[in-house]
Amino acid sequence: MSDTALTRAQGCLLGLAAGDALGMPAQTLPRETIVQHYGRITGFVPPFEGHPVSHGLAAGQITDDTEQTLLLAQRLLRDPDGFDAAGWAQDLLDWEADVRAKGLADLLGPSSKAAIAALLNGTHPDETGLNGTTNGAAMRIAPVGLSTPPEVPPLVARVVQTCRVTHNTGEAIAAASAVAMMISCGIAGMTFADALPRAVDAARAGQQAGHPKGEPDMAGRILRAVELARTGEDALVAGIGTSVASRESVACAFGLLSMGLPLHETLCMAANIGDDTDTIGAITGAMGGALGLTLPADVIAQLRAANAADLDGLAEPLLALRRVAA
Repeated sequence: MSDTALTRAQGCLLGLAAGDALGMPAQTLPRETIVQHYGRITGFVPPFEGHPVSHGLAAGQITDDTEQTLLLAQRLLRDPDGFDAAGWAQDLLDWEADVRAKGLADLLGPSSKAAIAALLNGTHPDETGLNGTTNGAAMRIAPVGLSTPPEVPPLVARVVQTCRVTHNTGEAIAAASAVAMMISCGIAGMTFADALPRAVDAARAGQQAGHPKGEPDMAGRILRAVELARTGEDALVAGIGTSVASRESVACAFGLLSMGLPLHETLCMAANIGDDTDTIGAITGAMGGALGLTLPADVIAQLRAANAADLDGLAEPLLALRRVAA
C-alpha cells in the first residue's frame, strides 16, 4: 500500500465528511433561503433554529451521508467476498433507530425506506429497489471505490451488490458506478480528466445493470454537467438541477469538481447551491479527496472536533480489500 494511496483514501473520507457537514445547515433549502439565513456559507455553521431537517445538529456535524458511508464500509469489511443483503438492510434499520433515539430528523431517504419495508415484508432483494432512483446509493458508495480496482466489470458488479436492495435502477446504479469509479481511479493516481472517461464507461455499464427506471442516460447527464460547468455555477444549476434525484445531484457533483477549484472552495460552492447541498457536497468531497485534492488543516481539525466518529480510520482496511481484489 503506497503512502499516496492511503493519503488519498483518507482524503476521500474526510472530503466526504467535510462536504456533508458544510452542506448540512443548507440542505433542502432553496438558494434564496440560504442567503436569507446565512449570507454565504464559507465554513462550518450551525443550522438556524427550526431547520426542517438539520435541527439538533451543531456546526461541523456530519449527517446520514457520512454515517451511511461508514456503515457500508463496515459491512464490506465484514463480508469481503460477498454481500449480505438482509444484513445490510438490518444495518440501515438499526442506524435509523439510533438516529430516532437521538431525536434527529435526518432519517432514511424515501427509496431506502420503501425498499427495506418491502424486504421485511418478504419481497426478494432483487425486487425491493426497483423504484429507487434517488442519490442514496451514490452518496454512500465511496467504500466500494476505495476497495475495488478501477476496472469496469468488477467495480460495477460490486456497486450492484450494494445498491440492489434499495436502488436497483439504471439511474441510481449508473450514478453510483460513476462515483465509485472516479474514486477508484483517484486512488490509482489518476487526475479528473484521466478518470472521467472511465467513470462514464462505468455509468454506461451500471445503466444496463439496473431496472430501466428514471434517467435513461446518466453518463450523458454527467458529461452535460461537465460541459455546463465550463460557463459557471448558474448554468450548471439551471441545466442540471440540485435535487435528490441522481440525475441532478450526482451529475451536479461532477460538474462542480470539473471546475478545478481548491477543494474547500468547491465544497463551499456545493453548500450554497441549494436543495440537496449536503449530499452534493459529500459526493464532490469524496471524489475530490480521492483525486488528491486536500483540505486546509484547520478545516480538518474542526471537522474532527465536531464529530465522535472515526471519519477516516477505515481507509486502510478498505485499501487492503483492494489489494486482495486486484
